[in-house]
Amino acid sequence: MFGLGGQEILLLLVLGVLLFGRKLPELGRSVGKTMVEFKKGMKGIEDEVSESAQTRAAIEPEPVKPPQRVTPATSAPKFEDVPAPTNVPPRV
Repeated sequence: MFGLGGQEILLLLVLGVLLFGRKLPELGRSVGKTMVEFKKGMKGIEDEVSESAQTRAAIEPEPVKPPQRVTPATSAPKFEDVPAPTNVPPRV
């Protein structure tokens, strides 16, 4: 493990107990919870990616339709010119 021998690992454990002391169990729980949440998040992302890849393969593209000719409407709306009100200030 990282090129460490038995003596080095034992020394690190003793230093960890001396430095953290009573907080060591709390620190271990926090690290464990963090790892569990991280693994859940990674699993969720993997599931999401695999689902989106499956749905993309299942969706078939719509067939291309030829353009349709648009006929003009028989009664097109007519617009009348109405003078603008003079008492309204211009918009900026």
